[in-house]
Amino acid sequence: MAGTLDCDICVIGAGAAGLAVAAGAAQMGASTVLFESGRMGGDCLNVGCVPSKSLLAAARTAETMRHAARFGIAAHAPEIDFRAVHDHVHGVIAAIAPHDSEERVTSLGVEVLRRKAAFVGPREVAAEDGRRVVARRFVIATGSTPAIPPVAGLAGVPYLTNETIFDLTACPRHLVILGGGPMGMEMAQAHRRLGARVTVLEMARVLAKDDPELVTVVKERLAAEGVEIREGVRAERVAATADGVAVESSDGRIEGSHLLVATGRRANVEGLGLEAACVNYSTACIAVDARLRTSNRRIFAIGDVIGGPQFTHAAFYQAGIVIRNALFRQPARADFRAMPAVTYTEPELAQVGLTEAGAAALHGKARVLTWPFQENDRAQAERSTEGLIKIVTGRGGRILGAGIAGVQAGELIAPWALAVARRLKIAAMASLVLPYPTLGEVGKRAAGSYFTPKLYSAWTKGLVRFLGKFG
Repeated sequence: MAGTLDCDICVIGAGAAGLAVAAGAAQMGASTVLFESGRMGGDCLNVGCVPSKSLLAAARTAETMRHAARFGIAAHAPEIDFRAVHDHVHGVIAAIAPHDSEERVTSLGVEVLRRKAAFVGPREVAAEDGRRVVARRFVIATGSTPAIPPVAGLAGVPYLTNETIFDLTACPRHLVILGGGPMGMEMAQAHRRLGARVTVLEMARVLAKDDPELVTVVKERLAAEGVEIREGVRAERVAATADGVAVESSDGRIEGSHLLVATGRRANVEGLGLEAACVNYSTACIAVDARLRTSNRRIFAIGDVIGGPQFTHAAFYQAGIVIRNALFRQPARADFRAMPAVTYTEPELAQVGLTEAGAAALHGKARVLTWPFQENDRAQAERSTEGLIKIVTGRGGRILGAGIAGVQAGELIAPWALAVARRLKIAAMASLVLPYPTLGEVGKRAAGSYFTPKLYSAWTKGLVRFLGKFG
């Protein structure tokens, strides 16, 4: 039914970012309207973080069974029912879905309109049914979709993306993956452990945004498990075959049963009427300032649609920035300096702040501290000794960044994210008292190594001998 709604906040998109703004604003007393024409919860719940980590959990269980003998337990090859794995993944989605549901958001005071919306002016949007919304502030949180590369023949063959791969009920015989980013590498390991042959084609290097030394730990593990990784390879043509698909590349021909395209994301900006709203954008993203405002200062944009860190935790953080600006008129600015990133392979790879190369480029000189998991007692007990931590320090021992490749790296990065955010010095981490035995001691030992040269120097030895003369 046509009509006009007036509200304080109008949010377009009910993914992680949009839901966080809408729920928060409504609970703080702002009249809030939320548009969503697709599935509540967006990519993260339905085709992203939740299903991928659920699939990885199943794959990790299968791998544990294969290698139980290292703990003195009879190992055996697992019998994998891929349809049951599919049901497990979708069962996890169903368990979490109520938190992101229309019913829950409505119960918080949000008016939810399950329709597409487009701007018809700088302060007004219109729904497909003609209903209009006028708001004091708008938030665009429409997310992103898979970016499909311009490979000849690709449009004419069936291929998978993150939006369809979790619908498979049978394990691929040979999964060929275009793209060696986090999504590509996670799906490569998961499907290999669940019984597929896997080949990854990456035109540059896999996990290119991460520290190369840490990436090597992950690559070696995947290679040892049978994942074929081809770097510096460009896909040139794709064609259907009797058994699946063939990729002609700069490194030869690869035939597989299934093709997964994991070559990045593009912003969902089509059909939003951004020209009518005087919002500057490109096919890559909507442009925002440090306060996450678009060129129309009444309109904010957050989440994947603005590019930058495309993580659910980044979306939640940005939602808080928008609420402070839109509701409380605080000039809050987004600071991504301490935004952690994790690739959930096994071992995991986590990074926060500057890498070694990034610190060298910005500061000219940085001191890097490392410590291997092999020298950690808990890692030895768990038989998970692959990897290391790298801590990047600047002048005066200030912590500029940290990277971890190893077991539970995503959990272990948390204190280092705090250290980077609070601009702590390495002494704060070195003096931290941790329980024994824990994996966290890897970081503490690395931090302590900052002081080793001075602590055990000839000067220190001389001082101890001198003081010893006084009894």
